[in-house]
Amino acid sequence: MSRQHDEQVNEIIDLALAEDTGYGDITSQILIAPEQKGGASITARAEGVLAGGDVVRQVFLRVDPALKVEIITPDGKRVKAGDKVVTVAGNLIGILKAERVSLNFLSHLSGIASETARYVARIKDSVAVITDTRKTLPGLRMLEKYAVRLGGGQNHRLHLGDGILIKDNHIAALRQPGMSLKDIITGAKQKAPEGIKIEIEVNTIAEAMEATAAGADIIMLDNMPPDEMKQVVKMTSGRVKLEASGGINLDNVHAVAMTGVDFISVGAITHSAMALDFSLEYELLK
Repeated sequence: MSRQHDEQVNEIIDLALAEDTGYGDITSQILIAPEQKGGASITARAEGVLAGGDVVRQVFLRVDPALKVEIITPDGKRVKAGDKVVTVAGNLIGILKAERVSLNFLSHLSGIASETARYVARIKDSVAVITDTRKTLPGLRMLEKYAVRLGGGQNHRLHLGDGILIKDNHIAALRQPGMSLKDIITGAKQKAPEGIKIEIEVNTIAEAMEATAAGADIIMLDNMPPDEMKQVVKMTSGRVKLEASGGINLDNVHAVAMTGVDFISVGAITHSAMALDFSLEYELLK
């Protein structure tokens, strides 16, 4: 990972630690001797794909750089209930102080990776690729999109500057002065930085064909029924990349994939993924 990435992760970790430990750990401080040593292991309580092990390591080391943290199971590997994924040893107060923050990151990110993997598995017999969206928790986008990749998905835009996506509100605002989809796409292509693709959101077959004729690079088929998506795939004949979006879930994702679209963007893999359960248990040092 890059230095910039590491700096961003440390900023996120520092915010999480400040939220949880900014006023100290009164329970440990009044009950545990400052010099007491101890050990602990983090264990999975459910099956899924692990994500966030390195973040956990950094949480412990931000609290106490002298702690010894060992990653037993690397990110991206599938775990089952009872699997030990991380061990830590050293000052016991430091371990207890970092416990909740480390588990929060691990559970949340592993939940996203696991949910993404479920979607990927549902469409394994298709050419489609599962992608995420910008429906992420404030401040956690970089880590959540990392978890999506571990689950086998791909990242859509990382931020608003990471590609041109002309959505419904852009179109509504530009139609007011009388612009057509062709005008909008042509204008975007003329002003776009070199190498940046133009994607536009459409709702109907007619709009999809108009956008194709105007030279869009990617067309987002928003909340379009699978039978209409299939027609667009046939009519465009590979001249443009097609993305299905809106209302995608585990029950219908396979039907959408079988229409022949190239990408399926799913907000649920980040905004609605259920956390994967982990526990941290104290262990006597040998």
